[in-house]
Amino acid sequence: MGKVPGRLLMGRYELGKLLGKGSFAKVYLARNAETGEEVAIKIMDKGHLARSGAVQQQVMREIDIMRRVRHPNVVRIHEVMATKRSIFVVMEYVGGGSLDAYLAHRAAGRGLAEPSARRVFHQLVSALDYCHSLGVYHRDVKPDNILVDGAGKIKVADFGLSALTDADRREAPLHTVCGTPMFIAPEVFLRRGYDGAKADVWACGVVLFALAAGRFPFNQRDTGLYHLIRRGDYHCPPWFSPGLVRLIRRLLCPDPERRIAMAQIKENPWFRKGFKEIPRSLSVPEQRGSDSDSDDDSTVLLESSPVASAQPRGYGSRMHTSVSAPSLTTLGCAGSTAGRPRMRRLKSLNAFDIIASSPSLNLTGLFEEPGEQMRFVSTAPVSDIIAKLEEIAGHVSFTARTKEYQVSIGGNGNRGALLVSAKVFELTPELVMLKVCKKAGDTAEYRQFCDNELKPGLRGLVDGLPKDGGEPIACN
Repeated sequence: MGKVPGRLLMGRYELGKLLGKGSFAKVYLARNAETGEEVAIKIMDKGHLARSGAVQQQVMREIDIMRRVRHPNVVRIHEVMATKRSIFVVMEYVGGGSLDAYLAHRAAGRGLAEPSARRVFHQLVSALDYCHSLGVYHRDVKPDNILVDGAGKIKVADFGLSALTDADRREAPLHTVCGTPMFIAPEVFLRRGYDGAKADVWACGVVLFALAAGRFPFNQRDTGLYHLIRRGDYHCPPWFSPGLVRLIRRLLCPDPERRIAMAQIKENPWFRKGFKEIPRSLSVPEQRGSDSDSDDDSTVLLESSPVASAQPRGYGSRMHTSVSAPSLTTLGCAGSTAGRPRMRRLKSLNAFDIIASSPSLNLTGLFEEPGEQMRFVSTAPVSDIIAKLEEIAGHVSFTARTKEYQVSIGGNGNRGALLVSAKVFELTPELVMLKVCKKAGDTAEYRQFCDNELKPGLRGLVDGLPKDGGEPIACN
């Protein structure tokens, strides 16, 4: 964390000035010594992160999401490096500052002209629509988290509060209350579950209003901000065109069922003027497997963005803190599953997933010691593998919770509670991969459980475990 500007980092990057800092990270401008390219490097102290498991999970999720998303209007992550003490995230450097600062200097009082506001909104919608197609919901869309480069092109940044869902759960509601109050959709405050895409659409409406009006739709100094948001109590300036007013009303509709969807935004007459769809071939995601498939897998998120912007703040003294509340679903309230599970289609791994499963690309290696997860391949029926995992748990009086193709094994060991996750993925129609990892508990006790119970119990079902003794070979 305490790197001195001018030193060569990891033999490749020369650190420059400090761009910003927050509770858990510092961001420096840096230059690639070989290519001369300017980059931004976020530096995080591993010891600091380790003291908060929730923050550690959030960092892993943000990195995971940024590696998946490849879009011209999303800040790109180049590489992730780690030493014994620090984690270094090398990202695209966007030199123009935040959209918030841009508006404060160029649109004070009346906002941007509608054609200019529309061009920015085109890029924002394009980026978020693409993220949604990958199951990524930003949940903290605001001018502070939108950067502007020297050519006026925007880049969506800061995915620290984002939710990531797999294809099977994209219709399931999210529950974590997070974001910045001015930009939070009314249904999010209700804590009854919400559609991540519709919540992002609401935030886009607030951003579009600010772009064209030079101010926010709701008076944040009003102590009843939530009530203003819930009622949709705002007034468009007289210079808004009728087409813009109609779009704003559909974006800032308090009823999420009646609120316009991303696909409908792209068909709106006001929006379509000058809009050019970005071909999907230019925004191919970098995929990797993830154990944390949904919003509810995390418990507590950050109370502020990991990195504070170094740009000057515009629009007077407004709130810029991203707040969050615990997820409404926790491990403690999830009951055990009785009987055999009703399983969906087995999740397949493509080439990107398989490559990303290697130790060199696995994000858990940034925090975990070697040996905290194992992978095996098998030609056995999935039902046999799951039944065997449940049987192994019973041998040591642990509880096995089976959900689709994942078994969570937990119980009290000699050194406290231990939680182990075992998940099955399809490699080919005839071949599956079993991934086992420690979710919580003492590492030494986890290894003892694997050596004494798990590996002997799986012999004959998975490859790499000899039937007649000898050293087992796991695909760590």
